[in-house]
Amino acid sequence: MVVVPISHLHETDVDALRGFLTDVDLTVAGLDEPAVHLWVERDEHGEIVGSTGIELSADGRHALVRSVAVAPGHRGSGRGARLAEHALAEAAARGATRAWLFSRRSGPFWQGLGFSRADCSELAASLPDTQQVRLFARTGRLDHEVAWSRPLSAGG
Repeated sequence: MVVVPISHLHETDVDALRGFLTDVDLTVAGLDEPAVHLWVERDEHGEIVGSTGIELSADGRHALVRSVAVAPGHRGSGRGARLAEHALAEAAARGATRAWLFSRRSGPFWQGLGFSRADCSELAASLPDTQQVRLFARTGRLDHEVAWSRPLSAGG
């Protein structure tokens, strides 16, 4: 099976990514917002088999990692870690010094990438204008989420 390298998501592919993320039960809020940076990995047929993304804080110091997903038939090959590391490297390249994310189900995966449990209110204070924080605050889900964080270096 051939997989095309990670590439920036084109505007015309937002609906395809929305369907992919819905299928894997991830938040789809704000995918078409200019502040959301998204990348995908495709198979030889052009189908999305993985995704990753970031949103930066207004001051650029914090990055919310989001939309990290791998299609069920492509899991277990290191693709998820590669996609997550891509997002971390992109965040660091843009000047972020700390990465944050929400994840209730994948704690061990994120711990393997150097993340530690964090306080949701600290995440929300660092990234108040991101799509997920605004959605979770508006819907009352913020208190039920699990936050993770790690420092970033120039290399991600």
